[in-house]
Order: sequence, then structure tokens, then C-alpha cells
Amino acid sequence: MTTNSRAGTPPATPAAGSDIADWRPEDEQIWESTGKKIAYRNLWISVPALLCGFAVWGMWGIITVQMLNLGFPFAKEELFTLTAIAGIAGATMRIPASFLIRLAGGRNTIFLTTAMLLAPAIGTGIALQHPEWPLWVFQLMALWSGVGGGNFASSMSNISTFFPKKLQGTALGLNAGLGNFGVTTMQIVIPLVMTVGLFGAFGGESMVLVKDSGWIGGKILAGTPTWIQNAGFAWVLSLVPLSILCWFGMNNLKTVSPNTGNPMVAFSKITYLYTLAFVPAIFMLWLYLPAPTGLGVLSMWVAIPLDIILALLVMKVAAFGEMKEGVTKQFAIFKNKHTWSMTALYIVTFGSFIGFSMALPLAITVIFGTSHVPDATGVMQHTLKNPNAPSALTYAWIGPFVGAAVRPLGGWISDKLGGSIVTQVISIVMAIASVAVGYVMMQAYGSATPEEYFPMFLGLFMVLFFASGIGNGSTFRTIGVIFDRTQAGPVLGWTSAVAAYGAFIAPVVIGEQIKAGTPELAMYGFAIFYAICIVLNWWFYLRGNAYVKNP
Repeated sequence: MTTNSRAGTPPATPAAGSDIADWRPEDEQIWESTGKKIAYRNLWISVPALLCGFAVWGMWGIITVQMLNLGFPFAKEELFTLTAIAGIAGATMRIPASFLIRLAGGRNTIFLTTAMLLAPAIGTGIALQHPEWPLWVFQLMALWSGVGGGNFASSMSNISTFFPKKLQGTALGLNAGLGNFGVTTMQIVIPLVMTVGLFGAFGGESMVLVKDSGWIGGKILAGTPTWIQNAGFAWVLSLVPLSILCWFGMNNLKTVSPNTGNPMVAFSKITYLYTLAFVPAIFMLWLYLPAPTGLGVLSMWVAIPLDIILALLVMKVAAFGEMKEGVTKQFAIFKNKHTWSMTALYIVTFGSFIGFSMALPLAITVIFGTSHVPDATGVMQHTLKNPNAPSALTYAWIGPFVGAAVRPLGGWISDKLGGSIVTQVISIVMAIASVAVGYVMMQAYGSATPEEYFPMFLGLFMVLFFASGIGNGSTFRTIGVIFDRTQAGPVLGWTSAVAAYGAFIAPVVIGEQIKAGTPELAMYGFAIFYAICIVLNWWFYLRGNAYVKNP
């Protein structure tokens, strides 16, 4: 496949790490002789690279819990902003990331965006050794971690180019589903590596837990030495060999990316586009975050649409050459009403998955780590340590694991029954479960023994993760049926970008409501949104005169 050849004649098998000039996956003879091996090799390298991207993007959900346990001098609501910042950066970066494969090539893109993760990983490890540093330093590291969130769009776009249409669902399902395990992997690995001096003298000194912590094996008592910096440093052990593997094992497809230029030119395109994404994100956060970091003049509900609009405008104004042509084609999807309906439905599924993954660890710590008792005047106090508190680091990984594990199942069921009917069922389940979780949170937040409510709280959240995972598969199916191949990719990139703002919304909403003493209102609000989407899904895809019947 390195040279053009007549149809049906298998060309010479290209080496790993080479550019492939002739790629015809729809040609059965070529696919079976050489194409399958190349495609799956690229897929199996892509999966762990994407997994690490999700891990670095989501790591602040665990880091903030341990910062609280170690007594870092920040308020709980300030710690919630770190997960939110990482979330919005990752979501914003997905918008330009959807252009990277055509402009720079698959091998070039996956190599550089994987290697880029080393910067926030190492920077976070250094910052965490200095609790006395100002909050903006940690916020900058959280922003930088958004690179990992953006990588999803480019990774999915790349893998889709390697496989024939009949295997698109399988390939994308494996890449996305196994890549999502990065959230679970992170929530298991980080608590583990923080218990040991992983890098000896090179890894810095340990700190002492002020509050009880935990890992997958159970509780870790206060007073135990902890190397919180390993939460960042540990990813170097996988990112370095993975970057090397991407460079020497993956391929650029010249039929997809004909004008990438030499690697340095390709790298400059990637860096330019990713840098563009930081501009609107930083500006929006400056307007949104309170002093001293920002101005605090915007609500979240204004800040998010502003960020999306600015990201699109920056792309349109700053794009040039092939990039401008790609942006123009991307903007065409906004004329299709189904783009907007599927955006809302994808927020229900992936937005909920990533948002709850980010918010759950700190929510467990704050709600169940404190005994909520009234003072002498009857005013409820939330400062007394709960000696029987469950550790967030022991349990928080289970939800993302469930959500990622059932994602392929959701696609399979949707192939059998139709995507929209599956989306309808899971949306109803999520609306009911959200109300139930909110009620349990309210009871726990008003109890001197909140741990009594934890099993029900965790079980209901597992229902939410299960349903959101199934729904991820069903919305993939629906988009694939409604849109033709030229539009399906851009729509998937757009919907995944908007849905990823769930990683920003959920931590902020839950954090603000906990601060206000009404954590249940956050979940009731999510339930109302799910109910609206139930009506939307029925109107567009399930009623008698639906625009597209149960796609």
C-alpha cells in the first residue's frame, strides 16, 4: 500500500511507521491480505494512547480529594474548580482536534498529542510538591491537562479512516470504549502510586495525611506518608514508551492526509490548532472564575456558550489554507436540525458519564466524610470529621468502570432494537435515578451518620453510570444512521466536544449546591434536563410522524 496499484492487486505491505500512499479498506482482497493487519495494529496502539489521554484529563478528580486529605490550604469549592477547569479545557480542545488528522496525518497527530501529555503530567507532579504555591498554579496545570480530553476527537477520526464501513462500529466502539477505561485506570492507579516513593530521591519527599484516605484495597489512616506528586509523575512511565510506539508503529494515510508536509510542518499545525483552543478557554475562565484568579462576572450558563462560540470564531478567523476549507465544511452541519437534537442527547449520555466521573470522588469525600450536626443554636454544621466515612478513592473508580464496560453492549443492543428506543429507555432510567440520588444526598447531608446512606448512594450512581454507558452506544448508532459518511464524522466531533462540557458542569453544579447546603438540587436539575431530552428524543425519532423513525 505504499505505491498506487491496480484495483484488486495487493500492493507491498508497508512497514510500521511509514506513510501509506494507497489505502483501500473496502477492497476485500487487499483488506484480507494486508489491510486488516495494518488497521488493527494502529487500533491497538491508539487504544492505550487514548486511555492515557482520558487518565491525564480526569486525574484532577482524584488529586483534589487527596489535596483535601493532605490539608492543602484551599476551600472545597476552590478544589472543585480544578476538575471543572480540566473539564472545560478538554471539551474546548475537541473542537480543533477534529481537524488534525486530515491536516497533519494520523501517526503524526497521535504521536505528538500523546507526547504532549508529558507536560501536564510532569508539571502537576512538580506543583503538588508545593502546597504553599498559589491556587492559579494548580489551575494552570488543570487547564493544561485538557490536552488529554481533546485527544478523543483526533483519535476517533484517525481510527475511522483505517477500517471498512462494515467494521466502523466495531473499531470505533473498541477505541472509544477501551479508551474510556482511562478514567477507571486513573482512579485505581493514582491512589496506589501515592502510597509509595515510586521514584526514590528523584520523586520528592512525602507528605503526611491530615485526614483518612484510601485506595482500592480500603482505608488509609491519617498520619500515613503520601507521595501525592506521583499522581502526575506516574504517567511518565507509560507516556514515554507509548509515544515511541506511536511514532514507530502507526501510519499516516496519504489518501486521507495528502498534504501533511514533513513531520515538523505537521507538528506545527497540531501545535497551532491546539494553542488556538486555549485562547477562548482561558478568556472564558478569566471572566468566570472569582478573584483573585479571574473577574467572576459570568455565570457558568453564560460562560459555556461563550466559550463554544469563541472557539468556533477563533477557528474560522485564524484558519488558513486547507484548514479554512475544513472549517467551512464543519460549519455546514449546523444547518441540520439533527445536529442539535443529537448534541442534546449526547450530553445525556457521555456528558453525564464524564461529568459524574469528575465530580463523584470529591462529592463522596465532602458529603460522607463529615458528620453533619447542629450547633447549640440549631444551625447545621458540616465541619466535624466522620470517623466511619467511606473513602472516595476506594469506591469512585467503580462508576466509570461500569459506564465504560457496557458501552459496547449499548451499541450491540441498539443495532438490534434501534438507537433511539434505547436512548429513550436509558433517559427515563437516568431521570428517575437522579431524583433518587438527590433525595439520598439530602438525607446524608443532614445526618450525623451519613455513612448509613452510602450504599444506596453508590448503588444509584452505578445505575446512572450503567445507563449513560448504554446510551453512549445508542447515540453512536443513531448518528451513524441519520448522517451520511461525510457529515457523521464532523457531527460526532461536535457532539463529543459539547458533551465533554459535562466534565465542567457537573463538578461546578454539585460543588455550588454542596456549598449552599442543598446538594440534592444539583441532581434534581440533571433530572429535569433528562426529562426534557426524553420529550426531544420522542418528538424527533419515536413519535408516529418522526423525522427519522427509531434510527
